[in-house]
Amino acid sequence: MEDVTYTLEFEKPLRELEKQLITLRQVSDESKVDVSSEIATIETKIEKTKREIYSNLTAWQRVQLSRHPKRPYSLDYIDLIFTDFEELHGDRRFREDAAIVGGPAFLDGEPVMVLGQQKGRNTRDNLKRNFGCPHPEGYRKAMRLMEMAEKFNMPVITFIDTPGAYPGIGAEERHVAEAIAVNIRDMSALKVPIVTVVIGEGGSGGALGMAVADEVMILENGYYSVISPEGCAAILWKDRAVAPKAADALKFSPTHLKKFGVVDRVISEPMGGAHRDYELAAKTLKEAIVDSLGKLKKKSTNKLLEDRYTKFRNLGEYADSAAEA
Repeated sequence: MEDVTYTLEFEKPLRELEKQLITLRQVSDESKVDVSSEIATIETKIEKTKREIYSNLTAWQRVQLSRHPKRPYSLDYIDLIFTDFEELHGDRRFREDAAIVGGPAFLDGEPVMVLGQQKGRNTRDNLKRNFGCPHPEGYRKAMRLMEMAEKFNMPVITFIDTPGAYPGIGAEERHVAEAIAVNIRDMSALKVPIVTVVIGEGGSGGALGMAVADEVMILENGYYSVISPEGCAAILWKDRAVAPKAADALKFSPTHLKKFGVVDRVISEPMGGAHRDYELAAKTLKEAIVDSLGKLKKKSTNKLLEDRYTKFRNLGEYADSAAEA
């Protein structure tokens, strides 16, 4: 699954070493010359460089990784984590929205309702998926499936990966803000456990419309924010090029989100990002989901709803004075 042809700026020293390693192995295979010591030296350098790069990522570098074109998307995780997934379509009001996928599946033999925001791998697929930006009918479809899950007492699992809801004229005409608001309201009262994972980008209300959950988790190279760093830079600095500075100012890295209580758990990724090892990334994610659902299933419905309400009411608390603090 690893792709070395797409290289981020901060990854270039690592990619040069990887190219040297590939060249050495080719020389060894073609000439039958023993270069095992040189290969071992390069491999040691690669591992050291990986640790140096990926252990000290800035907020902007994590944003870049969250957008990596080879990063696993919702359907990739659904395929690796669940069995017998049956995708359902349409909001029963307007049309199908391919930017959101969802349907019933089994998680270790237990029925669940799984939903995810889906991006495309190529131009054709991205046009179909609208670059992962849902229309209002996508959110209405998601809520329809969550209500179905409640009816059949199935836990809900949602994967978040969107730069934001689609802001076009058509979406506004069909009331995208109202659709997101209804989802936030109705998810708050849903009588089954809800687990949300931000697997890549978590942009604004586009993410929140599927993220009112009992436990909100995030992969370590994802971000979850009220606005994209480019949007913030354009508004505050009048220059989208200041996006790296905006990313630092927004404090939306997983570490900050956990500290502020916006997310409940940060899930580790394979060294270098989830795109380097889909299977390991999915295994770690599945373990976190199973653990979370195991705890939530033990709660009564009243306790579940009470804790969910308290969780979101407590976000954004602040003190007016030192005495209050």
